[in-house]
Amino acid sequence: MSWRGPLLLLVLLLWLGLGMQALAQERYWQLDVKGGIGPGTSDFIVTELNQAQTEKPAFVLLNMDTPGGLYSATRDIITAILESRIPVVVYVSPGGARAASAGTYILYASHVAVMAPGTHLGAATPVQIGGPSLPGTPTEKDKSTDKSEDEDPQDTSSPGSTAMERKTLNDAIAYIRSLAQLRGRNADWAELAVRDAATLTATEALDKNVIELIADDIPALLQGLDGRTLELHGSSYTFASSGLQGEQRQPDWRQRFIITISNPNIAYLLMLVGVYGLLLEFYSPGFGVAGVTGAICLMLALLALQMLPFSTAGLALLGLGLALMVAEGLSPSFGILGGGGLVAFVIGSVLLFDTPDQAFRVAWPFIAAFTLFSLTLILVVVRMLVKQRHAAPVSGANAMIGEQGIALTIIDPTGTVMVQGERWQARSRQPVAAHQPIVVLAVEDLTLNVAPAKETPS
Repeated sequence: MSWRGPLLLLVLLLWLGLGMQALAQERYWQLDVKGGIGPGTSDFIVTELNQAQTEKPAFVLLNMDTPGGLYSATRDIITAILESRIPVVVYVSPGGARAASAGTYILYASHVAVMAPGTHLGAATPVQIGGPSLPGTPTEKDKSTDKSEDEDPQDTSSPGSTAMERKTLNDAIAYIRSLAQLRGRNADWAELAVRDAATLTATEALDKNVIELIADDIPALLQGLDGRTLELHGSSYTFASSGLQGEQRQPDWRQRFIITISNPNIAYLLMLVGVYGLLLEFYSPGFGVAGVTGAICLMLALLALQMLPFSTAGLALLGLGLALMVAEGLSPSFGILGGGGLVAFVIGSVLLFDTPDQAFRVAWPFIAAFTLFSLTLILVVVRMLVKQRHAAPVSGANAMIGEQGIALTIIDPTGTVMVQGERWQARSRQPVAAHQPIVVLAVEDLTLNVAPAKETPS
């Protein structure tokens, strides 16, 4: 009887372990992809897909609503999807959502593409934006050497009229066609989405073999996936999704931090706060709170700009505008420097993230608010600080010059005076009688140079 107890306990533990493993496999992971696709979103999705290879959920569901994203971030996500041995389902939802630009590429890379009624996809034409060139595209230096002799300058058959634009376009077309052929989807329409920025509604996408399903909600999606078979890295996979429970996956603190600071509006805010903090520290040195805060914000802004495709010209104009408005506060020029700085500040703010993609541009209300704030801060606050620095001293030896007092003794040429309630040794070029009012002309060490008050020079 002594061995039956441990054996029964071992069987129970094995049964519980198998049950927990089966329970884990009966769940799918849901990742929400909302807004622009940037470095933070890419890191979140790639990390979760890599972890899924170990924990093996039934499949990974990307619930998508995006206006587009950055080239490098999109390529990283697609690479992770193509290498995944866990099926990846892209679901464009809710109604009114879209999988535009970069979202179209990710949808084509997915194992199963699903859309909710009232959604759309497309407009996947690549756009060269400020900052470093896209990987695989020529630089400005190469532009002059890439033109072939048979290039027709009047050719308008493609959206780009330069060799660099055509190379970028053709590369994007080949990329999305390869994804379409890999997943057995409509490659001709994929080319139209890139070449002509074509778009499709959910119903049209289903008719043209761009997606596999239309589902009103996630329960309908699970029902539609159930029993569907696909080829996954050389082996057959059949969905058994009916009744599966979803597990909502969230970014960790580091990924949330990257997503937050890589928002163009937040990066713009951090940059301005950093500049203003350093300016305030320069004009009113003291404890250093403004300087420390400004330095931290400026470093975070530089980190965000490193991840975002910013325009060098926009950043230079922004800095020039701030410099001119500071110069207006230091040396008033009847508004010439301040007005020019304001114009440069606005233009630089608009061009800082120069891209048609609204997900990676600074919002106009944000620019207007900070323009008014900057103008007020520079022309009012900074001028007050400068005026305060040039004001007469209120303490120390220099503050005693011009102060009046009483001669306690005869001063001829030295004596004792009372100034600001204190006794001082005094020296005077003219004789001063006792109890006669005097005025301080200068301070030399601990001796005051004084004169009779009625004879004080103007």
